[in-house]
Amino acid sequence: MTAAARIGKGDEVARQSFPLLIVPGLFDSSPDHWQSHWEREAPQASRVEQSDWVCPTLAEWTAGLAEAVRRQPGSVLVAHSLGCAAIAHLSRISAGRGIAGALLVAPADVNRSGPAGRLLQGFSPMPERRLPFPSLVVASQDDPYVAIDRAAAFARAWGSRFVDLGRAGHINPASGYGPWTAGKALLGDLIDEVRGLN
Repeated sequence: MTAAARIGKGDEVARQSFPLLIVPGLFDSSPDHWQSHWEREAPQASRVEQSDWVCPTLAEWTAGLAEAVRRQPGSVLVAHSLGCAAIAHLSRISAGRGIAGALLVAPADVNRSGPAGRLLQGFSPMPERRLPFPSLVVASQDDPYVAIDRAAAFARAWGSRFVDLGRAGHINPASGYGPWTAGKALLGDLIDEVRGLN
């Protein structure tokens, strides 16, 4: 399949497939973020709302995510950064009930040192148990919030397929990832995998 065909398939999937739950990271995702673009473009997409985007706590974020999954069972989760950690923690608690699959982009290393690491220390240690649903980890070689080898280790532990985007920063608008049409093709591949299990 050509790259154009794969992107077209991703667009079609975003319009007509499983419910999508957008799971942002710290500070939420701006209007220019690819998550926000996808949410606007897919009528079955909705955003997980957290009570505090600036000073997150594990209990509140997993509760917010659990409530969103309860309202939209069978959803494919589309996570960025700290949102990936929230999914890993919820999966550990709930055995993945109600989650059909997860796209996990730029998973923040909550175990790391430094100011951001201290801010996220309530999410540490990162669960490293196999996820009970299909998943895909997408990471970058120069992400300031997770080293590529750590992201690959998370993928192995979670049983996720792994995609290395090369030098793509934190895979956010600051590194040129606004609409991110190629990402929709990755989402389409994941949804094909989910569909094959149903």
